[in-house]
Amino acid sequence: MTEPATPYYLLDEGAVERNLQIIAEVRSRSGAKSVLALKCFSTWSIFPLISRYLDGTTSSSLYEARLGHERFGGETHAYSVAFDCAEVIEMAGFADKVIFNSASQLAAYRELVTTASVGVRVNPGVSRSGFDLADPARRYSRLGIVDVEELRRVASLVDGLMFHFNCENAELDSICASLDLISERYGDVLRGVQWVSLGGGISFTSPGYPVERFSGALAAFAERHEVQVYLEPGEAVITGAGELVTTVLDVVHNEVDIAVVDASVEAHFLDHLIYRTNPKLAAPGAGTHRTMVAGRTCLAGDIFGDYLVERPLVVGDEVRFADAAGYTMVKANWFNGLRMPSIVVRRLDGTVEVARRFSYDDFVASLS
Repeated sequence: MTEPATPYYLLDEGAVERNLQIIAEVRSRSGAKSVLALKCFSTWSIFPLISRYLDGTTSSSLYEARLGHERFGGETHAYSVAFDCAEVIEMAGFADKVIFNSASQLAAYRELVTTASVGVRVNPGVSRSGFDLADPARRYSRLGIVDVEELRRVASLVDGLMFHFNCENAELDSICASLDLISERYGDVLRGVQWVSLGGGISFTSPGYPVERFSGALAAFAERHEVQVYLEPGEAVITGAGELVTTVLDVVHNEVDIAVVDASVEAHFLDHLIYRTNPKLAAPGAGTHRTMVAGRTCLAGDIFGDYLVERPLVVGDEVRFADAAGYTMVKANWFNGLRMPSIVVRRLDGTVEVARRFSYDDFVASLS
């Protein structure tokens, strides 16, 4: 079938599978298991493909944990910065691992978890992130136990530890240095646990990444501490596999040409607005004509970016933004009442399927 009316998110299963094959290679070489980070990507229409390669899911809330359990299968890891009692009781009924963020939460709710494996998050005090907003070891961070002595006091209550200290980190040397630091600082605690999650944010499916060396580092860590290592890939699963496809509705001129498309940064690409970055264009191609591409909300700063394109854009032209899956689709919202982009999937056999269309009824149902 032909692709639908814009705007829509387009997911390419072929590109996803190329990433998944690298993840499977890391598992084969290192023994490390991988669970999909639903906070990054929760579009369950392609879970059947992803679940062939990954061991399960990890979550940041009750709803994500339920989605992973019900739609993905495999292992369900349930984590939250702060649970309430009712959430712990519900998740303990289906989760394979329940991971607490603090010693106080662990003490309050540990006895409610009788069948699942229990873990706690540790903040090693170091991280690799280019954005302070996403830095889990930033000053005053509430993410994980910081004090080693406090961790030692509660270590007997847990089966595993979670370290999440990377964000889009493509530098293997820094990861190896962090693993050495964790080994040295927490070696005595690691001897008493069964598993260690190293979190996500490692760009090991990027072109040219030293997968063999990375796998060797993971295997050495697991062997040294006799633990099962988990990774929590999110963007590594779907990087390069999604686009936001839009159409130019108008072109105005105010010192530069400004093409207004039928989507919005604030509503449909919020991660870029938050981090003050600009998405790359997948189409049109690069050239010499300067054009600003803007969204159609009333927000003055609803700007996708300032681009050099191959020719002036006109009404009806298609504009495609690259890497519009990870942390993009999960943050889409109804600001200004704009039509939500459809979700479209190009399957492995090349067929194009509209997995979801959104309507006015969905907009109304999101409010009260």
